[in-house]
Amino acid sequence: MRRPPSLALRVTLLFGIAAAIVFPVFGWIIDRSINHHFSDEDTAELQIIATATHQALEATRSEDTPATLQPQLDAILTRYHSASLFIVTQDGRSIFASSGPGSGPDLSLLIRDAVPASPRSSVQQWRDTGHAYRVLIQHPDQGSGRAYTMVAAILIDHHIQFLEDFRHTLWLMTASAIVLMSLLGWIAVRWGHAPLHRIVTQIRQISANELNTRIAPETVPVELADLAMSFNEMLGRMEEAFVRLSNFSADIAHELRTPVTNLMTQTQVALSQSRSLDEYRETLYSNSEEFERMAQMIGDMLFLAQADNGLYTLNAITVDLHKEVQSLFEYYEVWADERHVTLALEGATTVPGDRLMLRRALSNLLSNAIRHTPTGQTVRVTLESSARDAFGIIVENPGTPIPPEHLPRLFDRFYRVDPSRQRGGEGTGLGLAIVKSIVDAHGGRIEVKSTDDCTIFRITFPG
Repeated sequence: MRRPPSLALRVTLLFGIAAAIVFPVFGWIIDRSINHHFSDEDTAELQIIATATHQALEATRSEDTPATLQPQLDAILTRYHSASLFIVTQDGRSIFASSGPGSGPDLSLLIRDAVPASPRSSVQQWRDTGHAYRVLIQHPDQGSGRAYTMVAAILIDHHIQFLEDFRHTLWLMTASAIVLMSLLGWIAVRWGHAPLHRIVTQIRQISANELNTRIAPETVPVELADLAMSFNEMLGRMEEAFVRLSNFSADIAHELRTPVTNLMTQTQVALSQSRSLDEYRETLYSNSEEFERMAQMIGDMLFLAQADNGLYTLNAITVDLHKEVQSLFEYYEVWADERHVTLALEGATTVPGDRLMLRRALSNLLSNAIRHTPTGQTVRVTLESSARDAFGIIVENPGTPIPPEHLPRLFDRFYRVDPSRQRGGEGTGLGLAIVKSIVDAHGGRIEVKSTDDCTIFRITFPG
């Protein structure tokens, strides 16, 4: 998969594209404005020449000859730089010509090439003998009695040259501005990304031993404040998970060290001298108990790993909780009798779920309750269903209250309120953690409450 372009390149290109659109448009508008300005000035000058010429012609007597008009019209033209004039009657007789072939623009060509249906008065640009002119052509107007055609022209080479030089400079400046804007865009992006680079530098310096590092949101731009807070929250979760993992690894090592040490000690003692068959058999029985404890712990850890990674598939059926609890009572009956603890069950309900997983959760809660119930007391299990189609399991046992600050952590792996107390399935410290994983897998919720009289575990499943 092709890697997407960098943000700096994207923003730089955006600046360049925007400049490439905006500056040429502005340049075109400026060019058109100057061109129109020159055109309006030239047209106004031609109109003044035409008006003055008409006034001179109207003031002339019919018997006056063209030679009589020559001084008056020449006087009009001398007021304007490089102006030319040509007047011809309807029958083709020339009244006045300021220039002719070889001495200037031959304006008679415009009369000869004029379109018959052209407007009475028109202004156009015309080139002749290598020069550019702006010309005004006025045809006879029957309404005013005018019986001649007049062509007035002024030289606009200086305007054309100015516009060419101006366009060259303008487009050079436009191209330079586009390049400059792209460069400034790149610099602005680099400068704008500086806080982000500082954050990246801080992140790179974070290691497993420095997960307590935090980015102060008030030290970064407002746009990056949410990123800083989100990163801090992620670091908090990572630190908490890392601490849990470290503690979990330490707890695993501690829990496995005890049976391994017992096995080594018992084996070394047995091998230190010759012993009878019964003594060897007793040593093997003791080692077998340690192996069973290690196997139970490893099995619990594997189950939690599968539950955490969603590898355990629920075999959902309708489970009769009353029947399952009764079966567990029969299983724990001998142990409860030895401890002089009574088991009591109230209510009946069914719940959709995995029967073996639910049985394991109930077994862990029962064994935990029996272990911490004083002699002569009763462990009570209550099954209930609410009007909202929710199902509840309550396991209640009297005994020493659990301090409130320990209640939220009872379901952590290997967590014990008192290291000397073995809370959890078969003393591994994982029983209540397994219960919570099973309840979570079924979409339920487990809560614990401890008073001076008893400790209550409540499981609630959705309907």
